[in-house]
Amino acid sequence: MRSILVLTAAVTLLGLGGVAQADVFNLGPGLTNLETVTVGDPGNAADTRYATPGFGSVAYTYNIGRFEVTQAQYADFLNKVAKADPYGLYNVYMGGRQSNIVRTGGAGSYSYTVASNWANKPVDIVSYWNACRFVNWLHNGQPTGQQDATTTEDGAYAINGYNGNDGREITRKPGAGWFIPTEDEWYKAAYYKGGGKDAGYWDYPTQSDSVPSALVVDPDPGNNANCGFGNDYYPTDVGEFENSGSPYGTFDQGGNVWEMTETIREVGVDWASFARRGGSSGLPEYTLHASSGNSFTNPGDPHACVGFRVAAAVAEPVLLIVIDIRPGSDQNNINLRSRGVVPVAVLTTDEFDAGSVDPAACRFAGASPLRWAMQDVNRDGHKDLIMHFDTQQLNLSANAVTATLTGETWDGQTVEGTDNVRIVPPAR
Repeated sequence: MRSILVLTAAVTLLGLGGVAQADVFNLGPGLTNLETVTVGDPGNAADTRYATPGFGSVAYTYNIGRFEVTQAQYADFLNKVAKADPYGLYNVYMGGRQSNIVRTGGAGSYSYTVASNWANKPVDIVSYWNACRFVNWLHNGQPTGQQDATTTEDGAYAINGYNGNDGREITRKPGAGWFIPTEDEWYKAAYYKGGGKDAGYWDYPTQSDSVPSALVVDPDPGNNANCGFGNDYYPTDVGEFENSGSPYGTFDQGGNVWEMTETIREVGVDWASFARRGGSSGLPEYTLHASSGNSFTNPGDPHACVGFRVAAAVAEPVLLIVIDIRPGSDQNNINLRSRGVVPVAVLTTDEFDAGSVDPAACRFAGASPLRWAMQDVNRDGHKDLIMHFDTQQLNLSANAVTATLTGETWDGQTVEGTDNVRIVPPAR
């Protein structure tokens, strides 16, 4: 059995060994740290054994929560953004038999606590929009404040106060750092064997084709999950079955609580329901099976025995390049009051061809280039990329001493270069 350390101001999930390397998104002191695992093998084949066109094919590498979001983590979220709670992030039934998050105080000064023996059990009685607001909060850096566009209402999803049952127009935004996994992302993390593009799938998210048991013993013998206890809800701590993880190193994707996904499975005139996966502690073992995906969640309704885990984008590697602001000038003077332009060159070196950069994708201090050309600006016999930027569009302070150009190559590689600047006249 695995123990998890609970802190008062934050919850840090201790690392496990195992089949996959975990990435811990440490967002700062006093904030919740969420441990994720990397799901690789991009472009893997779908599992077509039980459905057509099948599930689990994902074309890119991504991260997914090693564990379900816990009650302590959700309580931390509530304490940061739900002192008034206009959008119902807290449900009164969270303080009952099936959960143990207790709210005290009045509207505008609510506070939330969770009993220590419940802190590491999965949160439930949450709606899909509650989960989306949680990942918006993560995407925005876990701020403290009222529920608005800077905390819960925008970020990965533009929710903007919506709490209804039709979510077809609220979809993951490009560049989302945190998000709810799609059904394919969830399915791959749970069942795909890994190690190639056609490695096949397990039937259960415990690396087994045999029905899991529900043995809460120490040590965990493997192929166990919290399921099959009948109608009563008996949650276990996340990661309880330390030898029953998926091939990528996730835990409890079978049993404990159903988990919501981002994928719409049914639509009506004014509603759309989302797929959920994995079964729960109160349901038979067959609900954990890869073929069991016919359950739905209306996005505006909180449900007992339904929780979620988060997913996250993998940060793309950045290729550092050499830039020269105002080629030929040693001072690199920039007058922020000027209505002229600032020339910036991407230099060709022995290791990098400036012609590989897409100029339209470049931004210098937040500004797009007005025009560009290829020419040898430093007279080394190699053509460089020279771009000109409107000075009035530069996002530089009067105290700036450096400025950065970001961009992409034609084949999608992120690039970045920084050079010194001198703002004139200087700030007083």
